[in-house]
Amino acid sequence: MAEFTGRDLHLVKKALAIAVLAIERQPGPFQSVSDQSDMKALLDSLIENDTELAHYARAARIAVTGEPN
Repeated sequence: MAEFTGRDLHLVKKALAIAVLAIERQPGPFQSVSDQSDMKALLDSLIENDTELAHYARAARIAVTGEPN
């Protein structure tokens, strides 16, 4: 498995957070629950604490909805 550090790691975390939120917002049969679950687990393994999780969750909301909350 590839190892990411610095900005690359930041981008991977942000991309995962955005993907999880985008899948969550996808209605009906096109929502890939297994992908979402796997992405959440991977993100959880990369995130160090709740503060960092909140940061990436907010960045994902801004990217997906255009709103910070």
